[in-house]
Amino acid sequence: MTQLGRFTGLARDGLAVADDVVRQMLAGADYANPTGLYRCNMARLNATADTGALTTQVMTSVALFLRKGDVVTNLTFRSGATAAGTPTNYWFALYSSAATPALLAQTADQLTAAWAANTTRTLALASPVTIPADGIYWAAVMVKATTVPTLVGQSPLASAPLLAGAGEKTLAQTSGAALTTTAPATIASPAVAATVPLVLAS
Repeated sequence: MTQLGRFTGLARDGLAVADDVVRQMLAGADYANPTGLYRCNMARLNATADTGALTTQVMTSVALFLRKGDVVTNLTFRSGATAAGTPTNYWFALYSSAATPALLAQTADQLTAAWAANTTRTLALASPVTIPADGIYWAAVMVKATTVPTLVGQSPLASAPLLAGAGEKTLAQTSGAALTTTAPATIASPAVAATVPLVLAS
């Protein structure tokens, strides 16, 4: 047994392989010109579905692993083939890792601003959030519209209950009703969702 445990190779080579895996999973992340924090709930190469993750006036929240000291300024979601039709309110929000997640920050309500099909929307939180501890946080999106946009992500073949196994966090969930301008103070009584939209934190 060495000071590196059972690893007997060159630590530099071992770390290089691990780094390669991360860069391949996050294809397109520009490591040569970093602009700050980059966190996501899935590799963009895995975001292959055009999901019906949204219901008007209901919040969809996605599990997002964040590290202590991360400073989250923006949240990004991308619409799929269906645009928002006659939106009247939409916003993103970040929630804590508590058992009953608490609102950390919300973006401005975008009101009637267009959200076209196949369009990335990056919205700034009202104030940057410094993450206090490693954990699973929740990135949320709510749209009130005649037609809600579809979101790029994953639509697992498994039924929704299988996405929340014993000892595991739900991948995505829905909560709330009749929401308009303001994100709820907590995520209360969430229902497990089988569609998981891609989210980026920066």
